[in-house]
Amino acid sequence: MSNKPRIVVGLSGGVDSTLAASMLLEQNYEVVGVTLRLLPCEDSGERRSCCGLDGVAQARAVAGQLGIRHYVADCHDAFTDNVLKQSWNVYAQGMTPNPCVLCNRHIKFGWLLDFAKTLGAEQVATGHYAQMIPDATGHRRLHRGADHKKDQSYFLYALDQYQLDAAIMPLGGMTKPRVRELAAERGFVNAHRQDSQDVCFAVDNGGFPEFMRQRFGATSKPGVLVDDAGKILAQHDGIHKFTLGQRKGIGVALGKPAFVKSVNLQTGAVVLSTEKADLLSDHTFVRNLIWHGEPLQQGQEVECEVQTRHGQKAVSCIIRQENSDMISVRLSEALFAITPGQAAVFYQGSLVLGGGSIVGTL
Repeated sequence: MSNKPRIVVGLSGGVDSTLAASMLLEQNYEVVGVTLRLLPCEDSGERRSCCGLDGVAQARAVAGQLGIRHYVADCHDAFTDNVLKQSWNVYAQGMTPNPCVLCNRHIKFGWLLDFAKTLGAEQVATGHYAQMIPDATGHRRLHRGADHKKDQSYFLYALDQYQLDAAIMPLGGMTKPRVRELAAERGFVNAHRQDSQDVCFAVDNGGFPEFMRQRFGATSKPGVLVDDAGKILAQHDGIHKFTLGQRKGIGVALGKPAFVKSVNLQTGAVVLSTEKADLLSDHTFVRNLIWHGEPLQQGQEVECEVQTRHGQKAVSCIIRQENSDMISVRLSEALFAITPGQAAVFYQGSLVLGGGSIVGTL
């Protein structure tokens, strides 16, 4: 029986998780690879996906190359309940969810961690570009990945302390080119394979929100497209198909680029604007907060930085705890299309303070 610490690696078949597994082997871990089968990937037919047949075959191949045990785990029910249904509920309210945040919290570091324990492992490793750095108490704190172009800390803010302490992310201090270089040096067949990030939620035939509406047999909220003056431009068949700042796929031509400015749940009206400046805002509200340190007290203000979407440059702000589940955010500069339902994640330098769901703007 091995005396090495056992760890489960979420093995997608991509280069990131493969190199993460290889690095852990070199650090004297007993590595077990687990590939998750998620519902959208199965429904996507022949399309290449991170957890469809192509991904499973790739994961099995690299597990064989690494000489590790490999399992394919079906988490269909958990994914449907905790990611798809929750995401649809947000779309149905005329807002835009962030399913990757839900998937990381409930599946990759929730369901998979529970599954890992049935295999005798206490920790889960992934190929995420984020860093886990112990603080003065010995608990692990979430920090940005060293590669700012690939940093995924935004999608991980909703992990709780138990999950953070059990998470290993070997690539956090590396850049993507270096990862590919090391993978090529090791002779991995997927060293230059295309990234599969977010492909689980890229479905055909109307996009992800329409896919979920059909899956759950939900009724759409139709309405009208109007301009800033209230002039009706066209009919639409569901508010779930629109998000703030959207430019493509709106269904009307106004002679110059038009953006979705607002979505009204009660009336179903979707307001369009040809002025991009109309979608700029320097104030927003955030609820359903998850803090990694001490939560704010009512009335307390903190200076920090915020991202209201992945890949966005962080902007300095002042946050204020307005009540038990709501903070206001005053930004140092206006941002485009701060979108209800999306995540607002707060930072001090590279450290993730926490985050929550955007409610709306002023």
